[in-house]
Amino acid sequence: MDRTEPEATDMSPRTTPIELVDEQLSTIRYDRDGLVPAIVQDVETRAVLMMAWMNQETLRMSLEQGRTVFWSRSRQEVWRKGDTSGDRQFIRRASYDCDGDTLLFEVEQEGKGACHTGAYSCFFRPFGAAAPSANSAADD
Repeated sequence: MDRTEPEATDMSPRTTPIELVDEQLSTIRYDRDGLVPAIVQDVETRAVLMMAWMNQETLRMSLEQGRTVFWSRSRQEVWRKGDTSGDRQFIRRASYDCDGDTLLFEVEQEGKGACHTGAYSCFFRPFGAAAPSANSAADD
């Protein structure tokens, strides 16, 4: 069930839909597959949480619903972040870059985090010889 307002006993964040402005939406430049990269950042910590793909439909859904909705290239279907895992993302601000070919969503992250590995951020694997192994970082 979709709710915009949580029940009084529900401590979940509230959704905050963002007004759709056709003039702004028309400036977004999609790739040949009809997709645009969407970067997701924690609104409080400023940590980059993930990057996923959106199409016109999922961008509109995200703004209307106040939650991140993406296009899965591997499954070829729409997926709303957290519907299965419980790790929902509530959009607080949304913007697009100067070229209109990258989106940025500043979110309130609910649950363990954004990464399907269970990590808070998908970007836990730094480059460099002194960097911890990918396996040890995913266990944090």
